[in-house]
Amino acid sequence: MPELAQRLWEARCSGKLVEAAARRELGDLEEAYRVQDEAVQASGHARTGWKVGSTSAEARRKLGTDRPGAGALLEPFCFEDGAEVPVFAAHAPAVEGEFVFVMGEGLPPREMPFEHAEVLAAVMGVAGGVEVVGSRFEGGLAGLGREGVTADFGANIAFVQGEVRPDWRDRDLRDAGVVLSVDGEALAHGTGALALGDPALVLLWLANHLRERGDGLRAGDRVTTGTCTGVAAIRPGTRVLADFGPLGRVGFTAVPA
Repeated sequence: MPELAQRLWEARCSGKLVEAAARRELGDLEEAYRVQDEAVQASGHARTGWKVGSTSAEARRKLGTDRPGAGALLEPFCFEDGAEVPVFAAHAPAVEGEFVFVMGEGLPPREMPFEHAEVLAAVMGVAGGVEVVGSRFEGGLAGLGREGVTADFGANIAFVQGEVRPDWRDRDLRDAGVVLSVDGEALAHGTGALALGDPALVLLWLANHLRERGDGLRAGDRVTTGTCTGVAAIRPGTRVLADFGPLGRVGFTAVPA
């Protein structure tokens, strides 16, 4: 569906919305991933990694899906700590505190499934991050379903990454905490266990998901593991901070796109 892909990309750039009826034209999940691939191609931008969403039970409930999903992270929408991040109010932006794996080695596609140990061995470091999520479909994310979220860049608006910590292997990310604050008020908190029980399992899921699609992870890719804090709405002018304790802090200011 090249036309829908082009419209989603244009909506991402312009702040406009695509009518909800277009979502209902999507067929199965494979078609939704094809639309996402076409939208990424239409953007002309380099892929710098992947976001994985719907890794918490609460996120799956809100979106109306029973499984995780992947979305490409594009270079112009990835930022470092302290950045000003453009957002469109029409896309109903919201933020999530997430863990980020940075790959030191690639995991190219192959016939045999990847295993837990070899996936973790390919990781160079871990960082804290904040994803800005939202929808280019009318009606927003609530109940959009896996197909609608997937086609629309995995609901990604932007991603902000903190300092990469190479000493992460000494920490159990299942117990690692994060507190998410908006305009100085702590609104949500959680631990890595909210992401499929362990952020490492999210990375394993993605490696095998990409393998099945004939794709793979590359050295330098960042992989975000889904919300460990729930979701907090923001607007232009909002200041956001995620505190990951020993893994550091990451923050940004939302500005009008």
